[in-house]
Amino acid sequence: MRYQVPQFLEVEDKIFGSLTAKQFLYVGGAAATGFIVWNILPPIIAVIVGAPIVILLLMFAFFKFDGWQPFVQTFENSMKYFIGNKKYIWKKVPKKLEEKKEETSAAESPIAIPKLSDSKLKDLSWSLDINENIK
Repeated sequence: MRYQVPQFLEVEDKIFGSLTAKQFLYVGGAAATGFIVWNILPPIIAVIVGAPIVILLLMFAFFKFDGWQPFVQTFENSMKYFIGNKKYIWKKVPKKLEEKKEETSAAESPIAIPKLSDSKLKDLSWSLDINENIK
């Protein structure tokens, strides 16, 4: 049995004529904003206030940088850059030394018994962090 593999996943579906759903909402928002501003404010002030908003919304709908990146994404990234922190400082947090309790028996034997642990790798990394020689 053969199945058809979907192609062109990056292309949005045209829902309203030649507009995608996002484009339709941006154009509708631009039209509604222009209409409301024109009816509330005097004509000269309405043009001064409403035109930049309408132009920005139309750019959101149709403009793409380099033919692939939507203006909405570029605008969002630029706002995050201008509002966010620009200074990144890395601070190493030193590990706290854990006291190792060595069990000593009542009768200490002169024979050297190798140290047993759950993980040799963990012991090795710990000794490198605290600059201790491995025994």
